[in-house]
Amino acid sequence: MQERTLTAEVAPSDEVTIAGWVHEIRDLGGIAFLILRDRSGKIQVKFEKDEMDDEIVQTGLDVPRESVISITGVADEEPRAPTDVEIVPTAIEVVSSADTELPLDPSGKVSADLSTRLDNRTLDLRKNEVKAVFQIRSEILRATRNAFRELDCTEINTPKIVATGTEGGTELFPITYFGEEAFMNQSPQLFKQLMIGSGLERVFEIGPIFRAEEHNTPRHLNEATSIDFESAFIDHTEAMDACEYVVTAAYEGVAQNCIAELETLGLSDEFSVPDETFPRITYQEAIERINATGEVDEQLLWGDDLPTDGERALGADVGSHYFITDWPSAIKPFYIKDHDDDETLSTGFDMMHPQMELVSGGQREHRYEHLVDGFEQQGLDPEQFEYYTKMFRYGMPPHAGWGLGGERLVMTMLGLENIREAVIFPRDRQRLSP
Repeated sequence: MQERTLTAEVAPSDEVTIAGWVHEIRDLGGIAFLILRDRSGKIQVKFEKDEMDDEIVQTGLDVPRESVISITGVADEEPRAPTDVEIVPTAIEVVSSADTELPLDPSGKVSADLSTRLDNRTLDLRKNEVKAVFQIRSEILRATRNAFRELDCTEINTPKIVATGTEGGTELFPITYFGEEAFMNQSPQLFKQLMIGSGLERVFEIGPIFRAEEHNTPRHLNEATSIDFESAFIDHTEAMDACEYVVTAAYEGVAQNCIAELETLGLSDEFSVPDETFPRITYQEAIERINATGEVDEQLLWGDDLPTDGERALGADVGSHYFITDWPSAIKPFYIKDHDDDETLSTGFDMMHPQMELVSGGQREHRYEHLVDGFEQQGLDPEQFEYYTKMFRYGMPPHAGWGLGGERLVMTMLGLENIREAVIFPRDRQRLSP
């Protein structure tokens, strides 16, 4: 192929070769127009039937929509064209012809249900609104990485095939690993803690996690992206500070660098960066405020987990991102440290969007004996985690951290109705392909 020019870069009087997908064809009799789409936008191609080579006209008007074509021609100024420029072709090549009947309409003029869209994700992503979601997702990941580096973190990659689960074996996908049983990792938690003991001190990871939970809801996945942070020599309050910083940076990155995408999604006017300081509400206050709303069927008691309707009622009451702190020790994982002055309270916290939980974190138990006791109290065998626990005998500093659900961040930021819209190829109970 000749050197290609993106449609957004075409200027009047240029002789160019453009390539992309046939978005639309309009035949008006003596004149016809083809709209070509590439990653930068769309451009109009004009066919004057009586003044052009018949083969060029025939090829351009007979090609099925969504076919990939290459066009060479001269660009003319045309104020009535979508980009004020149109191309008069001197050559056209059908690079890859599409079927005349498509399983969904990439122009968006005919809607399709989510299942059909996910079955044909490649076509679905040709729609500007869908593509905008993943351009924004890409910016979120870029901005969070930059924020972690500004916090002096080292990026790590931990194993996704493990011998034991982070929190036991009830939510693990088993696999056969050279004749032995292994599992897909449900969290990088234990490995990132080991990195704190290595002397790296401050680390982050953005990677997949796997949970064999039999959910079938609009906000759960069985393969998700976890954005994780862990740091030595900080406590749970400083970990919350870091969480605020990273989440705010993600919003700021989107606000600054995704203006066109937000406009495509109709979010330009309502999109706002959250305040850097999120309210911090104790668990006790949270259940009292939820009970006061009257939105839960039964009054919550100390030690109850927060139901979905309770989270939403509290979120509506708070009206912004917020933290729930000082959870009962009994309902937080073994690796979460208790408060020094009250062992019934943990240093664990959740960071919430008004619609759902986004982050779980806390200060970690760094004392070997207390850590082993925590395993036993939660019915786990410490010997199965010996690779992890023994490192706490060799000098483990105090540390804290958290994990943030990447898809949930995208979902809540953009107001998506289903978390599957925030994943290119989602994995849930019913979907293993494509």
